[in-house]
Amino acid sequence: MPRKIFTGARIFDGERFHDEKALIVTNGRVEAIVSCNGLPEGETISLAGGVLSAGFVDAQVNGGGGRMLNDEPSAASMYIIADGHRRFGTTALLPTLITDTADATAAAIEAAKDAVKTNRGVAGLHLEGPHLAPARKGAHLAELMRPVEDKDVKAFIRAREAIGTLLVTMAAEQVTVAQVRELSEAGIIVSIGHSDCSSEAAEERFDAGVRGVTHLFNAMSQMGHRAPGLVGAAIDHPSTWCGIIADGHHVDPKVLRTALRAKRGQGKLFFVTDAMSLVGSEKDSFMLNGRTVRREKGGFCSKLVLSDGTLAGSDVDMASTIRYGVTYLDLTLAEALRMATLYPARFLRLDGYGHLSPGARADLVHLTDAIEVTATWIDGEAA
Repeated sequence: MPRKIFTGARIFDGERFHDEKALIVTNGRVEAIVSCNGLPEGETISLAGGVLSAGFVDAQVNGGGGRMLNDEPSAASMYIIADGHRRFGTTALLPTLITDTADATAAAIEAAKDAVKTNRGVAGLHLEGPHLAPARKGAHLAELMRPVEDKDVKAFIRAREAIGTLLVTMAAEQVTVAQVRELSEAGIIVSIGHSDCSSEAAEERFDAGVRGVTHLFNAMSQMGHRAPGLVGAAIDHPSTWCGIIADGHHVDPKVLRTALRAKRGQGKLFFVTDAMSLVGSEKDSFMLNGRTVRREKGGFCSKLVLSDGTLAGSDVDMASTIRYGVTYLDLTLAEALRMATLYPARFLRLDGYGHLSPGARADLVHLTDAIEVTATWIDGEAA
């Protein structure tokens, strides 16, 4: 690949901004950020202002482009979902299978094994269920939920070895401390979610290797002054990462602002979209496990609900989440960008993603000053 030189935009490297600089990309990797004086030879890509950043990383994407992973757990579905989100700046994501049958889970694992070998934005797999708590089922089917068995542990370990990045959301009630330790030591990213556990049960699993909490505040035991619950444990534990859905519907902005101020452990809150199939689609409804999910317009963005009003994932994209963070959560643009790039990449242990240091992947997004996406690149190639 020829050397490419990106000029004309502020460059955000994952930590800080560089003004009046150029980004040099060679063979799909970041070479350097340099002065615009005396640039080397190469293909120049002139950008009309705005910000050039590492592409967004999303750890929880149920669907996009009109397709849910549960509809058809295949590599083709994963590519459709990734393509649907790329127009909104996401260049790496984990397709997410919500609670389903054993056959669907096995199919998603096989699909991810193939999808991660291509360069089309699929960075791994997220299995959100079936090891969740019926008491906090949300839009998931309670009848499919069950405890983790030894055969599941072995299957997850084999899947992680083949896929590379495997994130599994489990309720604390459905997985033992010993199982958490075995999964974590095998390189699986274990997250607690859809759980009605006590803070003590959560902390035991954090200390055994649980790395994160799935969509903080949603579908979990809340924080009380004598019963901190999963929310209180997650905010207080310094090494625990927490994904948050910032769409104006899942969590009140006052609560998110409080969590951002209170979370122990610097940079441990990051954005996820929890997006469903309607992102990147003109449809107004879709089917989820035989139930209709409809789009209700209003607010910062539309919301997705079941017939009984239960929230069923989100209708938000990552660029919109960044705008929400800057507008409603008192975040600087730099911190909002980190929450969509550097922090989720660190949570997922994706080396070379989420920043523009020398040697990093040249997965890029160009944003206007209004945080609207104009273009993306994967490995330095227009995507």
